[in-house]
Formats: sequence, C-alpha cells, structure tokens
Amino acid sequence: MQHQKKTTQLFRWVIGSLSFFVFSSNTIEKNEQRPNILYILADDMGYSDIGCYGSEIKTPNIDQLATNGIKLRSFYNNARCCPTRATLITGQYPHTVGMGDMVTLEKAPIQPGAYQGFLNKQYPTIAEELKASGYNTFMTGKWHVGERKEHWPLQRGFEHYFGLISGASSYYEIIPAEKGKRHIVLDDKDFDVPNEGFYMTDAFTDHAIGYLNDQKANRSIKPFFLYIAYTAPHFPLHAYESDIAKYEKLYEQGWDITRSKRYQKMVQLGLIDKRYALTDRPNDITDWKDIADKKQWVRKMAVYAAMVDRMDQNIGRLITALKANKQYDNTLIVFMSDNGGCAENMESRKLNDPAKQIGEKGSYVTYDYPWANVSNTPFKKYKKYLHEGGMITPCIIQWPAKIKPIAGFNEGIGHVMDLLPTSLELAGVPAKSLPGESLSYLWTGKMPSAKTYFWEHEGNKAMRKGNWKLVKDFEDSAWELYDLSTDICETKNLASTQLKVIDEMLAEYTVWSKKIGVKEFAKSQNKSE
Repeated sequence: MQHQKKTTQLFRWVIGSLSFFVFSSNTIEKNEQRPNILYILADDMGYSDIGCYGSEIKTPNIDQLATNGIKLRSFYNNARCCPTRATLITGQYPHTVGMGDMVTLEKAPIQPGAYQGFLNKQYPTIAEELKASGYNTFMTGKWHVGERKEHWPLQRGFEHYFGLISGASSYYEIIPAEKGKRHIVLDDKDFDVPNEGFYMTDAFTDHAIGYLNDQKANRSIKPFFLYIAYTAPHFPLHAYESDIAKYEKLYEQGWDITRSKRYQKMVQLGLIDKRYALTDRPNDITDWKDIADKKQWVRKMAVYAAMVDRMDQNIGRLITALKANKQYDNTLIVFMSDNGGCAENMESRKLNDPAKQIGEKGSYVTYDYPWANVSNTPFKKYKKYLHEGGMITPCIIQWPAKIKPIAGFNEGIGHVMDLLPTSLELAGVPAKSLPGESLSYLWTGKMPSAKTYFWEHEGNKAMRKGNWKLVKDFEDSAWELYDLSTDICETKNLASTQLKVIDEMLAEYTVWSKKIGVKEFAKSQNKSE
C-alpha cells in the first residue's frame, strides 16, 4: 500500500513537471515570437531636423535606423506636447481621454471632460494593455499628461519610470520659478537632481539602459515595452560645449541659406518632389543680411543642433545596449516627434541669466521664429498650428527580424493614433474601439482604404480626408482647403473653387467635433509651453 502511494505521488509529480514544462515552453515560445517595442519621441523637433530628412545636423544613429527600416513621408502628430502624448499612449483622440488642451496644474480644480488636463482612466494606456498581456513596461522622459500623483506613469501601467512629469525644464536642474511645480521622478518619488554632472538627455538614456539590463540580468522571458520621451530639443537651449562647437561656424551662413540647403538636400534624398514648393520666408522674419546681432542667433541654432546631436548619440547608446543584450533584432523601434519646430519666445518668464552664455546652466532662451522656420522646411507654420509645419513629423520604423529595409520614402499616411493598434496587433492583443488602424500594411503590403483624420487644439482646426486637407487657424475666420496630392506645402488655397468639397468635409468635421466635445476658444486662451 505504501509502495502504491509513493508510485502515485511520483506519477503526479512527473505529470505536474511535464505540464509545467509544456506551459513554460509555450510561454517562452509565445514571448520569443512577440517583438519588444521601443518608442522614441523627440520634443519640438521639426520635419527637417535629422540628417535622413534633410538636415545638416549629425544624426548617424537615427539615419541608420532609417536605412534599416521604413521612412514615412507623411506622418502626423497632434501639433502640441500634451495632445500628441495622450494619443500616443492611448490610441484615442486627445479630447476623448481628457487632453484636448494642455495639462492642468497639480492644485487646480478638476473639471472633468475633454479638456480636464489629465488622462481619463476609462481608457487604457499602451502600458496597461501590454503589461496585462505579459510585457514588462518601462518609461523614461517627459510624461506631461497628468500632474497629480494619481495620474503618474506607475498608476497607468508602467512598472518603472524615470523622468520629468511636467513640460519644459532646464536640462541641468529643476528651476522653482518655472510655471507650476516641476517634478523629476524615479518611479513615484521625487528625484534629487545632482548639483553637477547631470544632463537630462543622458539621464533618461542611463535609466532606460538600466531597465533593459536589469531585465536581462533577471533572465526575464517577457518581451518589453519601453517608451523614451526625450525633452530634446525643446527649450531652454542647453547643451555641452563640445557638441555646440561642431555647429557654430556652420550657422554663420544664417537661416535663409540653411533653409535653402535643406530643401536642396531633401530633393536629392528623394524626400520631396514637385509637389513640395519651398514656402516663402514669413514677413515677421528678417532677411539674414539685415540682422545686427548675428553672433547670438548663430549661437542659438548651434545649441539647438547640439541638442539633437546629443539625443542621437544617446539613441546610439540604446542600440548598443539592445545588441549587447541580444534584443535588437526582435525589437520594433519607432522614432518620431511630438510636433513641429517651436516658434515660442520665453523672455517674459525672466528665467535667463544674461551673464551666462547661451547653452550654459543658468541661461534660458529659445531659438524663436527664424530658426523654427528652418526646422519645418519646406512647410509653413509652427508647433500648435495645424498647417503641415506644426503637425507633420519624421517617422522611422525598424524591426530587423520582420521588416526588410525599404529604400526611399514610403507614401503611406499615418498618425500617432495608429501606433497603438500596430503594437497591439504585434503583441497578439485584440484592439477595441480605437479610431486608428495598424500600420503593419507598411511591411505586409495590405493597403488600407483612404484615411480620415481630425484635429483641434486651442481653436486651431483641421481635417485630412484622402488628399484633401481642410484647415483653419484660430486667428482666422475662414477655412482653407488644399489638395495635398499636388500641394503638400499648402501654397494654393482652393476654398473658393471647391465649395462642395468644403461643405461635405465641414459636415463630417462638425459631427466629429460634437462627438468628442470640442469647445470654442477665445484668443486669450491660446497658451504657451
């Protein structure tokens, strides 16, 4: 009887062990088939600010991602920090999740709705979705979709986080005088910034690599999702002197020549063609030859370029870490920007120490309209506006294991809202009630039907349906209409001759705007940051 009991126990142990082995093997196989997913988001970086999209700025690591993957010619954000980030991590229109405008301050009264200023918990984030399906979830960088602690990343699906909860900040320190309270946070606690040796772009990368290395050291069989949201090259202009030195001589040529050279390079790269007419220099930007304080303006752009350069160096560090951990081949990497170049001037904040050289700790300046116009070559307008210059971004997608390098620029049209359904598809997670569509057609060849996208931000409005683009600035009373198949730089307004098209599109726009709760903005409500 005792022998029979031991035999039964042994049999159960063997069956249990085999079941565990089969279950574990299936789990490992499933996880090995699913890609790691890495989102890299630049901040306030214009369409032509990286080498593979026309820039003179040195970005060899980003350029290599482009060479090894897919480059989109037409990819859209939401023209501003908060709305883009909200859509990127929820896959919803920003108004749907409460981020139709900017974040509300920590102590501000909560006014629920499309403009509440933090993410609506009713809608899951990509981190929550992927974590539930077996991914490790990490984030470093700028959050900017909820100031209160209950809205921070660890409460929205991220296992680890290091970064800036708020918007713009010094790259060397936290400045108490900045609007609202600025938090640099490690997981869910305030992080004390060292007095020396801290530079934000490097710090974001240090922690991102740390998360990847820790996961590898712990022998995790899980795939990872990593979202690294650099603040570079958002103001204030701060960079290492060694990086700045690469560019000061170069920008003595001024903004007119720099913009013209970028346009010529974009033509040579095959990025733009006869559909893209270089827009005129706006009347509020002075001809370079008439500028008196050229040295200061040269310095501003040299520092801006150095910030992009340093971000690229850090992306190189990320790639090196992925390769060392043997994670590189099965990692989907997406690189993009949250909006176009920023023309804002922050002198009114009175945070700049004039005794400090631009780029140093204690300085606090922007590169302003003239250089933002260069960043957005060949388009017009800037961040927060819904002409192409404010809302079109470089987009690079690389996945060595599955995506074959594609020469030239892809004609597909995408939006940040399309990235969540893409990621969920690759992770094997059903996508529910999302307005976007997976971008997997870019490498599978299954072309989707013509897309329709809508935008509203602080009274600026736009809609793209196929090749038609309807747009209106908050300062203007009239809508403009452009045929992007022949005029992607929006130089020929067809509103007076295509009344039927305008009427049909406006009817659709009105339905959409009412559905998601768009409100009318007064000019005094148009904010900065």
